[in-house]
Amino acid sequence: MSNAFIEAIENRRSIYALDKNVKASKEEIIKTIQDAVKFAPSAFNSQSAHAVVLFGAESDKLWGEGGIAETELRKVIPAGQSFESTAAKLASFNAGVGTVLFFEDQDVVKGLQEQFALYADNFPVWSEHSTGIAQFAVWTALSEIGVGASLQHYNPLIDEAVTAAFDLPKNWKLRGQMPFGNIAAPAGEKEFAPIDSRVKVIG
Repeated sequence: MSNAFIEAIENRRSIYALDKNVKASKEEIIKTIQDAVKFAPSAFNSQSAHAVVLFGAESDKLWGEGGIAETELRKVIPAGQSFESTAAKLASFNAGVGTVLFFEDQDVVKGLQEQFALYADNFPVWSEHSTGIAQFAVWTALSEIGVGASLQHYNPLIDEAVTAAFDLPKNWKLRGQMPFGNIAAPAGEKEFAPIDSRVKVIG
């Protein structure tokens, strides 16, 4: 029995070997990301998830030599420690065609906490669910059009610099970064724990 959705989930992998030779057009990539974010579910239909799509030189500002990530990381690397492996990792992200930045709107979260005080403690948790679902939806959707990606978390280290560099609202909280591009080399084999130990069936 074939299930296209399960096949799409299975095909989505963390792709670290990227280049700029994507077959999908810029317009197709943008529309794919827009639709994935639009239809990703959220608690109370809060739609708190936001995405910023960076292409070319704008993505270079984040991952490129002397860019935001390198600048902020160098501030916290212990004196005397080599930056070579970190620089290589950032260069691999920069080798793609762009990056999706994922944010959660904290004004929406606070508004729901005020409106539904009984669930106030849960809304920040549900906000994390929202961004996770949006990230997964975008990641899988990009995979379906032949675009590779990986999910990175350099927040909160780069938060202030990203907000300033791209003139973004201060109430948007950075939750993840997804460099994307052509799949220059496939992901390796993936091992799975026995599914019976992870999914229990009762009844």
